[in-house]
Amino acid sequence: MGIALGLLVGKPVGVLIACFLVLKLKIADMPRHVNWGQLVGVSFLCGIGFTMSLFIGSLAFGGMQNPLAGYDRIGILMGSILSAVIGYVVLRRALPERSYCLLGSRPA
Repeated sequence: MGIALGLLVGKPVGVLIACFLVLKLKIADMPRHVNWGQLVGVSFLCGIGFTMSLFIGSLAFGGMQNPLAGYDRIGILMGSILSAVIGYVVLRRALPERSYCLLGSRPA
């Protein structure tokens, strides 16, 4: 449960706080055509984390010898999948409607 919440809540909050501080301290400027909704969506996508989570989980639980070791894998998968779905939904709402016109042609 803790791993899933770390991926689902901790990473997006950390990314948003870091971006907010960088923008407020004038270290960087917000790119044109980017809004906070898009930034929130991308921060949720940052919650998709397998490699380091699996590594740290295997160190914490002693590999697959521990009978509780499989639970960290479930938390990693649940947190990553929920982060991906929430990030997709937020970005779907935050991104402008896309124009599919190419060289003057109209979409079918």
